Amino acid sequence: MIPTRLLLTLLALAGLAPVGLGAVAFNREVRPILSDKCFACHGLDAKKRKAELRLDTPEGAYGKAESGAVAIKPGDVKGSELWARINAEDKDELMPPPKTHKTLSAAEKATLRLWIEEGAKYQRHWSFEPPVKAVVPALPPEIAVRNPVDAFLFDRLKREGLAPLPEADQPTLIRRVTFALTGLPPTVEEVAAFLQECGDGPTEGKREREKESASLSPSLNPSVSPSSSKTDQAYERAVDRLLASPRYGEQMARHWLDVARYGDTHGLHLDNERSMWPYRDWVVGAFNRNLRFDEFTIEQLAGDLLPNATPEQIIATGFNRCNVTTGEGGAINEEWIYRYAVERTATTAQTWMGLTAACAQCHDHKFDPISQKEFYQLYAFFHSAADPAMDGNKLLTAPTAKMPTPEQSKRLAEIDARRPEWEKRLAAELARITYDDPGAVLLPVSADEVANKAAEDAGRDPAKSLLAWLAPREGKDHKGLPSEINNLLKSVPAAKRTPDQQRQLREHYLTTECAATKPVLSPLVAEIEKLKKERADLDKAAPVSFVMRDLDKPRESFVMLRGAYDRPGDKVARAVPAAFPPLAKTETPNRLDLARWLVADEHPLTARVTVNRFWQQFFGVGLVKTSGDFGSQGQPPSHPELLDWLAVTFRESGWDGKKLARLFVTSAAFRQSSAAPAELWQRDPENRLYARGPRFRLDAEEVRDNALAVSGLLDLTMGGKGVKPYQPPNIWEPVGFVGSNTANYKQDTGSALYRRSLYTFIKRTAPAPAMANFDAPSREQSCLVRERSNTPMQALQLMNDVQQIEAARVLAERLITEGGATPEDRIAFAYRTVLARPPAPEETAIVRAAYERHLATYQQVPDAAAKFIRQGESKPKAGLPEPEVAAWMLVANLLLNLDETVTRN
Repeated sequence: MIPTRLLLTLLALAGLAPVGLGAVAFNREVRPILSDKCFACHGLDAKKRKAELRLDTPEGAYGKAESGAVAIKPGDVKGSELWARINAEDKDELMPPPKTHKTLSAAEKATLRLWIEEGAKYQRHWSFEPPVKAVVPALPPEIAVRNPVDAFLFDRLKREGLAPLPEADQPTLIRRVTFALTGLPPTVEEVAAFLQECGDGPTEGKREREKESASLSPSLNPSVSPSSSKTDQAYERAVDRLLASPRYGEQMARHWLDVARYGDTHGLHLDNERSMWPYRDWVVGAFNRNLRFDEFTIEQLAGDLLPNATPEQIIATGFNRCNVTTGEGGAINEEWIYRYAVERTATTAQTWMGLTAACAQCHDHKFDPISQKEFYQLYAFFHSAADPAMDGNKLLTAPTAKMPTPEQSKRLAEIDARRPEWEKRLAAELARITYDDPGAVLLPVSADEVANKAAEDAGRDPAKSLLAWLAPREGKDHKGLPSEINNLLKSVPAAKRTPDQQRQLREHYLTTECAATKPVLSPLVAEIEKLKKERADLDKAAPVSFVMRDLDKPRESFVMLRGAYDRPGDKVARAVPAAFPPLAKTETPNRLDLARWLVADEHPLTARVTVNRFWQQFFGVGLVKTSGDFGSQGQPPSHPELLDWLAVTFRESGWDGKKLARLFVTSAAFRQSSAAPAELWQRDPENRLYARGPRFRLDAEEVRDNALAVSGLLDLTMGGKGVKPYQPPNIWEPVGFVGSNTANYKQDTGSALYRRSLYTFIKRTAPAPAMANFDAPSREQSCLVRERSNTPMQALQLMNDVQQIEAARVLAERLITEGGATPEDRIAFAYRTVLARPPAPEETAIVRAAYERHLATYQQVPDAAAKFIRQGESKPKAGLPEPEVAAWMLVANLLLNLDETVTRN
């Protein structure tokens, strides 16, 4: 079957009129051509526009030039100057000009011709139109669907002459979904429980049937058959368990922190440590408590501006303090204030709108409807940030805020509840005391006129008379006193003290100095002071993080000519691009207004961009492959109706992230086998049609965490300051400046070595090689899509890295102590632990032969075995034969190196 568009193109090339084959779709077929070949010179940017011709709007394309020529005359190819120019033989007339090194293919020319003949109808760019909830396609009963996601995907497959693959076997399913939702492998116990709930296990017959399905022609592939209700119920229970796990928040946060460009250092010059990790922990917590995505957005962009903002909402604003900053001598304040605002503007636009707004920093955007003025109107929202241009190379650069840990918060609440009780008891005791100062009789009369000798003595004793205690302290500095009492005595003369100040002095005296009242009152005071001190200590120990705050007086913002920080042009006010719905009317809009605008129902981009990025996370590539570019230069969605259905549904669900994730992973599309026939891989190598299950290499963090988890080394402690696990020597030192507190790498010890990779300290100028080798970003800028490379360095790391070797040794010890008595039992246990499935007979034979070779070698050289098993800081398990441990280590290392192990299939 020849696709309609290909047939149209062939007919056009043959000069035949396409009858009844449907109109050319501008957004899908014409806009990409014009955007790639024409808009740079004939688009929005008036300063760069050639011949005053615009091809990005119908008004510009249909209008007459000074010569009288019309670029595009709807329905009239011969009367269209564009057609003449793209076919010109004269190089001076040819478009695009040869110097641009852009050429139009015959198929592209044919598409443009058809489009002009059909009336040259323009459409607004698809992503700028509000998403419309499409009707879910109805499919014949033989194509089994589990939810609307499948209906959209399988309807497309049907039109392509394809069918979905059968469901993956149960071990593959539980491993795939566990990695997808937690970033960790399932335990042996979790796999066994799942298989038991399903009612049967991963028989070889099932695996053989899967292999058979992979050999079928794609067009004949059997449609997905519903699994048993037991499997469905077991799978959905597993999904709900994983969504409720704290590991879910860690996995989702890891992806978001790429976007937020989170790091633990400033990023430039000294690249000193900065305290940002409370923001990272806030992100983890937000996903775990399923914070609505609209609130997640608002709190990060403007949590400080919310009424009665909580400490957590203020910490959330760390999103816009994650950018790289400098403290380098000689740097210019004005330049860096400008650069920070530009970076925050560009990151916000790309994160929530999927637009390359930074292209409009120097001139009007060449491809998308964002003028330079509109860019700086957005920039004005961030230009008044209160953080300084120079970060001071400090751990804390204001503005900052504290976010006590849950334990600290609990204790603070207890203190705040108890202290008023003790203060009330103290006040009651003070109220019962009638105090007549014996020193008062000495003031109006001379000493020899005092009749009562005892009163005279008491009047001169500081332990019995307030006035006697005060006299030597008036106007002087006494550091041993509480600061408020000391300041009163030092700065306020007795005659000018207010009644309240006099009361303060009296109460202090009675509670801490007076011999008659101190024994009664001092225990109460001591308890109050104890609570005060504990609270102060807790407050001091509470984590502090960079946060966003605006200056009291906003800065004026201008269009910066050619993007130069010192060339202000026209003054601008805060606003959003005219191509999008307007801001809610306010006298002076702020970041809170901008954040609410981004998640408003009428905004066409935020929901689309978000569901696409989540889809990318679960399926490997977004419905829009260019996750960070939903503009004219980005790729159109593979399934536009599904994308819009998801966007509207996500918004209608209350921006419920867990519900969206559940929808994805319970779909038949997600549950398909990834073992596809060769023809299907050749036809659709990136799986854009979703005729097979998602299969891709684990991310860097997952590779390391998987080795730690299956070995039993993984420490699941959550949160806190970044840790420093193993890394090769001399990584930080070559880029470390004298005076930098990250000039030298000091590896952690103990359990900190085995924390999840999410908590690894990120030095931006020297990323951890174990992460960088597997394509983790440096976090110097926002990362919307990670690349997936395949390099020799990755294989070398998996074979030789100390963390991998140590994990292999601990796993080997598990095989010996938990795996059974025979090599076959231990190999089976190893496969179930690492791959969640039993080995095939040929695998058992190969691995046993390898084990026996290694054992024979190490029995001959026991010293080599002793040295090998002592890699890493953890101690080998006592009492196990060292040659045997070393041999099983190599088996474990082999399994940890398998493609299947480092792949989510």
